[in-house]
Amino acid sequence: MKPVTVSIGVPQTPEQVYDFLDVMAHHERFTNHYLSDWRYGGPACGIGSRATVTASLGGTRTEVGIEVVEADGPRRIVERNVSAGGRRLAHGTYAIEPLPTGGAAVSFTYAWVRAPLADRLLAPVVRGTMRRANRTVMRRLAAELARYTSATGA
Repeated sequence: MKPVTVSIGVPQTPEQVYDFLDVMAHHERFTNHYLSDWRYGGPACGIGSRATVTASLGGTRTEVGIEVVEADGPRRIVERNVSAGGRRLAHGTYAIEPLPTGGAAVSFTYAWVRAPLADRLLAPVVRGTMRRANRTVMRRLAAELARYTSATGA
């Protein structure tokens, strides 16, 4: 299946964005419209940081294991996602680039490594659902970054 990428520009620096995204528990704040029941494991941030969540999308609910497998601050974080009893494997990649006018461009790419037959048969619908959900994620991330940087003075 083709990957889905969404992005947004934010006024925070790449370092501020990375520092926020590096903490797994922060992700709950901007993804809880479709990911719930967050349970955390491993370190709070960095490689090995992980969570198990319940994803509710497209009328289905499934448990998803999320683990950070690459971290290259302040530019990139890669998460491995396993769900559907191991039949679905994907990578979620946050890429953070400085904007010429200041701030940062943040993109998130969800790329399937393997997908159940139903996902493949309904690929256009599945990709559209993921794109809509992750566009909302980006808008909510921007709002949470604003709250976070104003509260921490970062």
